[in-house]
Amino acid sequence: MLADILAAVAVLALGLTALVSSIPVSGAAVSEGSQLTTATFLASARLEEARAGAWSSSPAVDRLGVSAHPGAEPRASGIPTFPDESPLAAPYGRFSRDVRISDCAAAPGCAGIVSPRLRQITVRVSYRPVSAAGVASSDKTISLTTLVAER
Repeated sequence: MLADILAAVAVLALGLTALVSSIPVSGAAVSEGSQLTTATFLASARLEEARAGAWSSSPAVDRLGVSAHPGAEPRASGIPTFPDESPLAAPYGRFSRDVRISDCAAAPGCAGIVSPRLRQITVRVSYRPVSAAGVASSDKTISLTTLVAER
């Protein structure tokens, strides 16, 4: 009887040890899921703001702008339309966000489409993920891209 109880306690101890060792991994997975969801939300919100920007030829209005090169924020009439945000305001201070807008008028165009009435908007959100070993050594970036036509 005592041997059975000792065997049961040993099996229970092994099971609890395995369970306790999985807690940091599961906690990191939950944290990573939360950060990825937040980053996607932040990128989607900024993408919708950019899509809502006025860009038309009649009357001539451009509040969307174009990035001079891949590392530059978009500008219209020399004014930044969607400035880089690094870091974002509270409560999103662990995230940074940038918008890049490409003109699709010259080859190779955007997604293979060449048109002066089309622009490609890319929003990137970066954050430092958490792992079971602690905070990662490099940022993780998510990117959302869409095309917008002149209205």
